Amino acid sequence: MLKKFAIALGVLIAAFVLVVGALYAKGGRAEVLLWFVKVFVRVEHEPNREVTWTVPSGNAAIPQNSSGVKPPNVILIVADDLGYNDISLNGGGLAKGSVPTPHINSLALQGANFETSYSGNATCAPSRAAMMTGRYPTRFGFEFTPTPKQFMKVIGHYKGPNQLHDAIYHADREKDLIPYETMGLPRSEITMAKLLKGQGYRTLHVGKWHLGDAPEFRAYEHGFDESLSFPHASSLYLPEKDANVVNAQQSFDIIDRFQWAAGSFGMRFNNSELFKPKRYVTDYLTDEAEKAIEANRNQPFFLYLAYTAPHTPLQATKEDYEALSHIEDHTLRVYAAMVRNLDRNIGRLMKTLKDKGLDDNTLVIFTSDNGGAHYVGLDGLNKPYRGWKATFFEGGIRVPMFMRWPAGIPKGVKPQLPVNHMDIFSTVAAATGTKLPTDRPMDGINLLPQLAKPTEKGPERSLFWRTDSYRVIRKGDWKLQVTQNPRKDWLYNLAADPTEQTNLAAKEPERVALLKKELEAFNATQVKPSWPSMAEAAIAIDKHLRQPTLPSDEYVYYGN
Repeated sequence: MLKKFAIALGVLIAAFVLVVGALYAKGGRAEVLLWFVKVFVRVEHEPNREVTWTVPSGNAAIPQNSSGVKPPNVILIVADDLGYNDISLNGGGLAKGSVPTPHINSLALQGANFETSYSGNATCAPSRAAMMTGRYPTRFGFEFTPTPKQFMKVIGHYKGPNQLHDAIYHADREKDLIPYETMGLPRSEITMAKLLKGQGYRTLHVGKWHLGDAPEFRAYEHGFDESLSFPHASSLYLPEKDANVVNAQQSFDIIDRFQWAAGSFGMRFNNSELFKPKRYVTDYLTDEAEKAIEANRNQPFFLYLAYTAPHTPLQATKEDYEALSHIEDHTLRVYAAMVRNLDRNIGRLMKTLKDKGLDDNTLVIFTSDNGGAHYVGLDGLNKPYRGWKATFFEGGIRVPMFMRWPAGIPKGVKPQLPVNHMDIFSTVAAATGTKLPTDRPMDGINLLPQLAKPTEKGPERSLFWRTDSYRVIRKGDWKLQVTQNPRKDWLYNLAADPTEQTNLAAKEPERVALLKKELEAFNATQVKPSWPSMAEAAIAIDKHLRQPTLPSDEYVYYGN
C-alpha cells in the first residue's frame, strides 16, 4: 500500500512539474507566481485583539507657543489613490455627481482649499516620504515604492488582454536589490512625528505606513509613540467571503489579482503579532482613531490617519453598496460605495472632535497620496485631468489639499500658489511653533502666509518629480515632462492649457532647453536610489486598463 501511495504521489508531482513547466515556458510566469503566492505566502492571522491606547500621565509637559497659548492638535488624513473627481466638490463626483462627499467637502469649505496642489510622487510610498519629511524623497534614496521582488516579477512578466506594450523586468538589476523589508525611510530622516514629539506632542499613527516593514523602519521607530499599522501596506477590507462584503475582482489587473492571492487581512499594534481587524477596515481605522483621540485629549497630539480607501482590492460593505442601487456598473458601484464609506468616516472623526471640545484648536489636513489608478478600470476618476497614478500628468499628481483649523485658518479661502505634499511639514511646524531642521535642505514651504493673500500665486518656485528616467519640472505656469521610454518631451502651459491637451515642445525648443537645464541641475543634487527600479509597465495616458490600447494612444513607461 505504501509503495502504491509513493508511486501515485510521484506521478502527481511529475504531472504538476510538467504542467507548471509548460505554463512557465509559454509565458505564464505571472500565473505560476500568483499560484505560488496563494499557496505558500498567504497567512492566516490571529483573531482580533483589543487595542489599548496609552493615556499620558497627568504631569506630562504641555507645550505652549510664545504667547502662552496651547498649540493646536494636528490630524493628517491621507486617502489612498483617491481620484481628483472622486470628491464632489472638485469635478462633480462619481456617477454623474450622484455620490456626494459632504464631509470631505466641508474640510475645504470651512478652511483652506489649495486648488493647485500636488503629490510628492505619482505612487504611494515616495509621496508619504515627502509628507513625513518635508523633503524630496530623492534626496535620501527613497525613489521607488517598496515592493517584493516576486511582485515585480509578476508585473514585469505580465501582459494584460488590453495592453499593446510589453512590460519590462530588469533581471540584471537583481544584484543591487536589497531585501524588501529593509526598503525603508532612512533613520537619519527627521519625520513630522520626531519633530512634534520634541515639542512635547503625543504622536499617533493609524493605518498605512509603507515606509519600511522591518522593525527598525516602522512608524514607532520614526517618532510615533504608538502605531496601529498594516504589514506590507496592504489589506483586504474584509475577508473575501464575509457575509457583509461585496467584492469586485479585476481579472484584467495583475496588481488586483496579486492582492487577492496574498489575501492579507491583518494589523499590528506597535510590535505585536498580526491580528485581524474587528470589522470593515475603513470603519475600524476610524474606531481606533477615535479611541486614540480620547486617550490623548488632554495633551496636544499629532495623529497620522492613513486610510487604504479607495485603493484596490475593491470591497464595499453591503450597506454602502445597497445605498447606490442607481449605479448599474458593478465595479463603479463598489468603488463609489468605498468613497461613500470613506466620506462618512471622516464625518465621524470630525464629530468626535466637536463632541470632545477639540474642534476649534485642531488643524485637520486632508490629502491623497496620488491620483486615481488606471488599473481600477473606471473612466473619469481624475476628470478633467489626463493621466493616472504612476504618471506625472496632472491626473496622476493633482491631489486635494484641504486644511481646516477654525482658530487659525480663515473659512473658505482658496490659495492659488502651486503647492506640494512637502509643504505640509513646514506648515505644521509653523502652526505648532516648532523650528525646522537646519542641518539639511528643506524643500517644503510654510503655507500659512498664503492664506492672507489667497488670490496671489506668491513667489515663483520650481517643483520637481523623478522616477528613474521619467523626470518632470513645473516652473511657474510651465510644465515639462521628459521620458526615455518613449523618448519624448511634453511641454504644457498650464495657465492656458490646465488639462495638458496641446504639447508645445516642438514650438518652444528654447524653453524646453532651459527647463531641461534646471531639471539636470536639480537631479545633480539628488542621490542614487537605495534600491533599483525592477520593472516598467506602459500606461496609456487617456485610457484605463479595461479599455484596449491602440498604436495611436499616448503612453509612458513608469518604473518601480
